[in-house]
Amino acid sequence: MARPALSREEVLDAAAALVRAHGPDGLTMRGLAAALGTAVTSIYWHVGNRESLLDALAERTVAELSTIRPRGRDPVERIASVAHALRRALRERPHLVAMVHERGLTERMFLPAQRALVREAHAAGLRGERAAELVRAVSFQTVGHVLLERNRERSPAQSPAEEELWRTETADADPPLARALAAPPDTERLFAASVRALVRGLLTETDGSPDAGGSPDADGAPPVGKVPASVPPPPPHPDQE
Repeated sequence: MARPALSREEVLDAAAALVRAHGPDGLTMRGLAAALGTAVTSIYWHVGNRESLLDALAERTVAELSTIRPRGRDPVERIASVAHALRRALRERPHLVAMVHERGLTERMFLPAQRALVREAHAAGLRGERAAELVRAVSFQTVGHVLLERNRERSPAQSPAEEELWRTETADADPPLARALAAPPDTERLFAASVRALVRGLLTETDGSPDAGGSPDADGAPPVGKVPASVPPPPPHPDQE
């Protein structure tokens, strides 16, 4: 029985699967044709040569990261949700993301997530440099966390290991601290805690000027998400739930 005609999307799906499993160097036209049960000439007809195929995969990866949407009912939750979605997207496709970077499309790839952060910063009452600081801080925190996770996963066995290094004396006579640092890190929980702390801090920063809106907390900062009186509140954006 003849194989049904291939589509371009099927070719790209199979190519992406090979890149995820073996990296860009593991993607060959012959290997892709074998995975699809077709002839190499059929692959060329759908996507051109190997470089064209890699370009198409990079473009599709960029498009996939444009689907990130905020979730949550308050500014901290919504901004943190963008960071979590971006982390998941980067974690799920490390080789494809590296390929995007090699083709000079990194900034374009991150633009949709950063635009989502801009809208959330505006909705929380931030403008100008303060909004830009939030966008970049959350982006750097997310990408840096992913890079560190990947580095830990791919690094050779360490000697001495963390469980050997962290003892009571190393931890300034704090046994619970020593035990916690000797245990493998819960990277998901650590990321959630660090992002929420970062976002809360950025949203509650104030320059101490008397025109800040709302009652300040114990540190003199306005409540999270409170718009300063000198800045008009933004209209609701389409993603607001």
